[in-house]
Amino acid sequence: MSEEEQGTQSEGLLPIDEHEEIVSEDGRKVRRRGIYLLPNMLTLGALFSGFYAIIAGMSGNFNEAGWAIMIAGVLDGLDGRIARLTNTQSAFGAQFDSLSDMVSFGVAPALIMFSWAFAPLGRLGWAASFIYMSCAALRLARFNVQLATVDKRFFVGLQSPLAAGVITFLPWVGYKYGLEVTPLVAYLCAILTVFIGFLMISNYSYSSFKELQFKGTVPYMVFVFVVIMLVVVAQNPHEVLLIMAVAYALSGPIMWLYKKQAAQATPPEVPASAPAKKALSSKKAQTVKPQAEKAKASKDEEGK
Repeated sequence: MSEEEQGTQSEGLLPIDEHEEIVSEDGRKVRRRGIYLLPNMLTLGALFSGFYAIIAGMSGNFNEAGWAIMIAGVLDGLDGRIARLTNTQSAFGAQFDSLSDMVSFGVAPALIMFSWAFAPLGRLGWAASFIYMSCAALRLARFNVQLATVDKRFFVGLQSPLAAGVITFLPWVGYKYGLEVTPLVAYLCAILTVFIGFLMISNYSYSSFKELQFKGTVPYMVFVFVVIMLVVVAQNPHEVLLIMAVAYALSGPIMWLYKKQAAQATPPEVPASAPAKKALSSKKAQTVKPQAEKAKASKDEEGK
């Protein structure tokens, strides 16, 4: 059997194309086959957490669904940082991460909220869930195309992991305290879900916290504050995480209103009127003319 026939037979046994892309290594563009394992394993873990959250939420176990979404958020925050620290960034990893985010922070929260509060609402319930899921998809698509043009210090629109935190942690807390889902609660949850979805596709600016440097040293009290925050979260994780997610979601509109009020309070510069401009120009001309005549007279005297 020839080598060509052997190659054809081996390709037929496993008809999956080997991934190949151009990556940057040490400032050079090189062609690499295969994918980086470590960051994509973290992304896969986030995808599995989102999938498990869907299963748990549809089964009525909202406590496990909340923990699964939180784990997905942690893994989603780690995979990109690990890829940058280990120089294992790739176009495949970026696309895989975006698809994982769509499942974990788009589909999963919509189905969890629907299972908890929207079932009695009928069409209105699944419409609210679909609007949220569609907004998450639009948010992720816009983020991918604007990645190289926006300011790295800010996100345009609410990030999908934080939006998923608000939508998922509410059933999480309600399930913990045995909150009865009345028609009023269901309608309020539907309004909240649509509102959070619109925040994702809005133009509000949210801090990305990317200016925080974890490599350098920090004051000792900063570390003490981190320890205190961990203790507070550990005591009441459901309530604290929900409050933090809601506060961050509202920070965008609040900062927008604050900047708008500050801009209105600052008096605009009044442009000079045409007569005033003319008078000012004539005054300058009168000032310049004697100086020119004086300079000419001094030159004539030197010539003499």
